[in-house]
Amino acid sequence: MGSGTAYPDYSGVAVNTPNPYDALIDSCNNDPALVQERYAIHREKRNAQQKQRMLDPEFKSLDIDQILHKLIFKTKYPDFRDTRYCLVFWARPPQAIKDLILTIQNELKTITPNFWMMPPDNLHTTTLEITHSLTEPEISARLEKLEPKLEEITDFTYEHRTRLVNPMVSFDASAIALSFVPASDNAYTYHHLRRELYDLCKSTGVTVESRYVVPSAHLTIGRFVDYTDLGDGSSDIVVPEKARAWIDKLEEINAWLKRDHWVSDSRTGSGWTVGEEKGLDCNKGRLWYGNGERVRLGRGF
Repeated sequence: MGSGTAYPDYSGVAVNTPNPYDALIDSCNNDPALVQERYAIHREKRNAQQKQRMLDPEFKSLDIDQILHKLIFKTKYPDFRDTRYCLVFWARPPQAIKDLILTIQNELKTITPNFWMMPPDNLHTTTLEITHSLTEPEISARLEKLEPKLEEITDFTYEHRTRLVNPMVSFDASAIALSFVPASDNAYTYHHLRRELYDLCKSTGVTVESRYVVPSAHLTIGRFVDYTDLGDGSSDIVVPEKARAWIDKLEEINAWLKRDHWVSDSRTGSGWTVGEEKGLDCNKGRLWYGNGERVRLGRGF
């Protein structure tokens, strides 16, 4: 959601297994309810940490995505190009989740009108990142290794179905995402899916160089590209009252999501089954903001 650096894991799981996704599953004794709990702990602690940071009197400046800034304000940077090539497997949300995100984006525009919003057709959650920020030839070499199992990997969710539930807005000083947790009513969770995809990719001989394996299933829905919305109008200094109003709006949205869109005994909630409408989407290229080049789209249901 933030920069290209590794993300801290707030769930309390130490990764020390050959397959990094085994660590959480093993620590939960393969209990889907505990897997869900770890995902929930991670996003709740992360939001609390980011809220504390942004409301601290010493907090002065947003973490602007400088590359996206230059891509958006092209007239100021006419010769700039994003040179970071990536290779990923994305899960695309179904239309119902895209509609929910559009509602949230429109609500956010009432307080941050200059916030960059991810276009609906570019929305995705990174189920497995093979690598990032390399050259085009380096990506091509890795894709060549994956090729024999590409169909199996992208179609994998057709037979291995796992549901994500309980949407929550997750945030930091650079971006906003809609995050989910794995459903707890199925022994095969989203984290099990990530674990098996990791093994499938490794079996081709490719090295998986993900930025993070933290327990998170999130779709980035917007990023800060300048200081206009929270700044003082003349510099990059954040106005505390504006930061407070922004966080209050996010917490208002989260209260609404929990009330009306979480799973309960009386309703199904706003969740989605990975592979619904579209299978896994293998993409390569300059795709940090949802673009790139599709290699293969898996079979949906």
